[in-house]
Amino acid sequence: MRASTIKLFLACCLLAVFSTISANNIEVANVSLTGQSAGDATTQIQFDLSWENSWRISVGPANWDAAWVFAKYRVNGDLWRHATLSTTGSVAPGDVTIDVVSDQTGAFIYRSTDGSGNVNWEGLELKWDYGADNVDENALVDIQVFAIEMVYVPEAAYSLGTGLAFGVDPEIGRFRSQQQIGMFFLTTPYNVSSEAAITVSNSSGNLWYDNSQGEPGDQLGPIPADFPKGFAAFYCQKYETSQDQWIGFFNSLTPAQKVDLDVTGPEGKNSDDEFIRNAISWPDAGSATTTLPNVPLNYVRNEFLLAYLDWAALRPMTELEYEKACRGTLGSIVGGFAWGNTNIHASPYTVINEGEPNEIISDPGSGTGNANYIETNGLTSGPKRCGIFPASAILNNRQETGATYYGIMEMTGNVYERAISVGNPEGRAFTGNHGDGAITGGGRHNVANWPAGNEGIGYRGGAYPNAITFIWVSDRNDAANSFSGTNGRIGFRAVRTAE
Repeated sequence: MRASTIKLFLACCLLAVFSTISANNIEVANVSLTGQSAGDATTQIQFDLSWENSWRISVGPANWDAAWVFAKYRVNGDLWRHATLSTTGSVAPGDVTIDVVSDQTGAFIYRSTDGSGNVNWEGLELKWDYGADNVDENALVDIQVFAIEMVYVPEAAYSLGTGLAFGVDPEIGRFRSQQQIGMFFLTTPYNVSSEAAITVSNSSGNLWYDNSQGEPGDQLGPIPADFPKGFAAFYCQKYETSQDQWIGFFNSLTPAQKVDLDVTGPEGKNSDDEFIRNAISWPDAGSATTTLPNVPLNYVRNEFLLAYLDWAALRPMTELEYEKACRGTLGSIVGGFAWGNTNIHASPYTVINEGEPNEIISDPGSGTGNANYIETNGLTSGPKRCGIFPASAILNNRQETGATYYGIMEMTGNVYERAISVGNPEGRAFTGNHGDGAITGGGRHNVANWPAGNEGIGYRGGAYPNAITFIWVSDRNDAANSFSGTNGRIGFRAVRTAE
């Protein structure tokens, strides 16, 4: 706790660490308010920001990792509300870029030049336009600053789905295209080269998929121009959303919203005890806690995750963005995983320091891909902690860390990735709108063209109890599955369209 010394704010400034993943250990510290300008009703939010294993690279993926940073405030101990940031007036050292987004809900903070390693930036400042939030200059205000690790996925064409492998079709519902060569048809991946509408049709040059097995969708279209297809640049959450991140969200809600979004209640895991590594406990009053803060959140319903994304001013990813984030600009491979080939470790892992921030695998696969799925569950059944594979890898390469082309972790296995589906009308109506930082009094999102319930959201990438056929990047067995409940296999992560 640290007292503010400026006239406007007499209350203490609160510190909120939004993510404590030990693989990269993002942390916000030393939050304070300074530099009030009563004339234009603004003040500076000052803080330190650090995380491990940061990078920026100009070749290959040509991308960087970043922190999505936003602030919440409350006046006189009332409700927590989302702070409006000014698009000008940020302060950072010369090697740091701060991009406040145009809707003023948050900022991406990242390296200005190429480099890698840990970052520890002190004295960063975002300008809070408290006048836009109708906060009186003599109010008592509490501030929280939150940070989420993200990865920049640049604009680029990419291959969607896979071609046919020796006359077999192992990936259920995979995207594909047909090219006619004389009297013959060659099955190929579909090339996404713009954000223009995509025709869905089993004719030469168009996007198609089989729906005779599983739940890949209705084969209807088109996929509208406003539906995010992965060609345009976007930011994707580096790790699956952790229990600690959910706790930060949940504990900022009203009592009524908490009741509606309680993962320990009958619409979640229905227990305050640890179950399939969900250790969140909420005694129906006050703050929730967890003894496994670094483990991905599971047992969260679609309505719950959409509320979280709206609150954080982010959005769900689409299933096309999922494939782009995995394979990047490289060609697709039948039976390929997020790390770009078909190699995968296939014997149980031994987990040490179980449940601790430094939970790692003592015997990861070497010279092959690593993922948490049925063959590797080992003694810890359920999701492994966020970032366990880069922390455990013998060689820090894409294959052994399980990283995607752009450096995003655990997109194969662990917990299912929720993704907006192109396989039904509710999914195709999605236009990529972002959350505005506020949810309804009933604990629901209020963003136009987001799914209202379960229709429109599917599942990609597989989970810890799944067999290998479910964790291939191109597999769409559950891409349009309108599952209405929740279980230990399903998690989520956020994205946001880049500007």
